[in-house]
Amino acid sequence: MSLLLPDSGLLFWMILSFGIVAFILVKYGFPVIIEMVESRKTYIDESLLIAKQAYEQMAIVKEQGEVIVENARREQVKIMNEAAQTRDLLLKDAKEKASLEAVKLVEEARKQILIEKEDAIRDIRRQVAELSVDIAEKVLRGQLDKKAEQMDMINRLLDEINISKS
Repeated sequence: MSLLLPDSGLLFWMILSFGIVAFILVKYGFPVIIEMVESRKTYIDESLLIAKQAYEQMAIVKEQGEVIVENARREQVKIMNEAAQTRDLLLKDAKEKASLEAVKLVEEARKQILIEKEDAIRDIRRQVAELSVDIAEKVLRGQLDKKAEQMDMINRLLDEINISKS
């Protein structure tokens, strides 16, 4: 029957060690994690604000492009009185420049947004991986206090490696 019920001393030490680990995590681990998540949130919010500003600038550039096209049309009316051939040439050049500039600015903004998004995702993944490794390391250190537990863990890992290679 004693195999199924833990001894009171063992139960005391298990509760004590759990309490210490929980205290350390609450005191030191969780604030760091929360701080990192908050900093990521701030970074993402700032990135979204920058993207919004880029979009607004793109709209302004589009409006400026429309103004340029409108000016080109007014110029067309003036030049039409002087010469039909000159009018057609200037209108064609103005439209090409405005459309190329608008397309170029839109494409650059899209590329910048994608780059910033990929950087933010990559950074978040890296930080989560680092935190996971740190937490796993601390948990394993707590679990492998005794030499026998260390040897059991090493043997089990070697068995798993041999099984996966087979």
